Amino acid sequence: MGTQAPNNDSYARSNSVEEKTTGQKEIDDWLPITSARNAKWYYSAFHNVTAMVGAGVLSLPYAMSELGWGPGVAVLVLSWIITLYTLWQMVEMHEMVPGRRFDRYHELGQYAFGEKLGLYIVVPQQLVVEVGVNIVYMVTGGTSLKKFHDTVCSSCHEIKKTYFIMIFASAHFLLSHLPNFNAIAGISLAAAVMSLSYSTIAWAASVKKGVIENVDYGFKGKSTAANVFGFFNALGDVAFAYAGHNVVLEIQATIPSTPERPSKGPMWRGVVVAYIVVALCYFPVAFIGYWMFGNKVDDNILITLERPKWLIATANMFVVIHVIGSYQIYAMPVFDMIETVLVKKLKFRPSKLLRFVVRNVYVAFTMFIAITFPFFGGLLGFFGGFAFAPTTYFLPCIMWLTIYKPKRFSLSWWTNWICIVLGVCLMILSPIGGLRTIIVEAKTYKFYS
Repeated sequence: MGTQAPNNDSYARSNSVEEKTTGQKEIDDWLPITSARNAKWYYSAFHNVTAMVGAGVLSLPYAMSELGWGPGVAVLVLSWIITLYTLWQMVEMHEMVPGRRFDRYHELGQYAFGEKLGLYIVVPQQLVVEVGVNIVYMVTGGTSLKKFHDTVCSSCHEIKKTYFIMIFASAHFLLSHLPNFNAIAGISLAAAVMSLSYSTIAWAASVKKGVIENVDYGFKGKSTAANVFGFFNALGDVAFAYAGHNVVLEIQATIPSTPERPSKGPMWRGVVVAYIVVALCYFPVAFIGYWMFGNKVDDNILITLERPKWLIATANMFVVIHVIGSYQIYAMPVFDMIETVLVKKLKFRPSKLLRFVVRNVYVAFTMFIAITFPFFGGLLGFFGGFAFAPTTYFLPCIMWLTIYKPKRFSLSWWTNWICIVLGVCLMILSPIGGLRTIIVEAKTYKFYS
């Protein structure tokens, strides 16, 4: 009789654990990031292209005009190399603990820095990046729709940019209800193709137009202060262009994994393909766009290009299709965060109604902010430096040093510290330029005009 009670307690505990495990699995099967793990390697390729090549590529000639030839080429090429390295680190760290996967950026941060500190370090920065990108893409989508309308029908009655942002947002009130990354794979593929297409149009149309008369490659500011702030803002534009790290673990979480065939193999293959596409998009647009227009280039090169009209209209529509896909890629981890808190912390029941309300409110919020502050160039610079630099350039390096502890003064140690120092400089300097650009543009801007 004396042994009966412990057996009953043990049985009750095992039942409780089993119920908890079952309940946890049901929640994980419902949440966007962990609900599907059957993605192919090429899913990661076009998800990463869609996440990275976006609004940023169109501002690169403008960034070159603020940086100049020497610093501009150096910053762009160095950023490509550094971010490819830090992306490799994140792919490697996804499954560094046997039997465990870090499906979300903040989970890796918690492992590196501790449960609470990791959460406080990563989540605010990741949210600023993802929500910031969604706001900027709302502006980009609306701006490109307006450019398309004005190009196709130049004699039509002018429509405010606000209405075009609302039209762009209407697509997301529908698409945001797709449950997970695999469900948006088709949209992501179309977006990746569009990014390569409009990038090619941007540099090819620039070549066709030729070098403008009296082209000037000097700094465009009228004072030293203006040139310095412009330089800082351009650093943020470049940082914004390399933003895929914020969703890379979440993308890798969708790829199946076994001890014999870990997910890092197919994920890395997809990343390499994506980075080749990134190089084919970024470098020709940045260098040829600046070469042809010098410091007369706009903060969106498609605005600078006026002819041929049909080609520019097509390119702008390609941009719209692409940023529809990009918006969804960056929104999905935000949906996952919000739904996780509501279901796991606040004990809401997972349901279609909960998802419907959460996602519609989020899309409406990003639309409202985009309508209120449609400062395209300044937003890129500010968000690029403030949050993209840490999560892209040096946070993976800090986690690598914390977890793997490479030997002091070894190649790995030096490489990571160089990336950290460059990333911190970028984080400090670029928001200054972006904030100044926003302030300057805000002086002449009328809200909701």
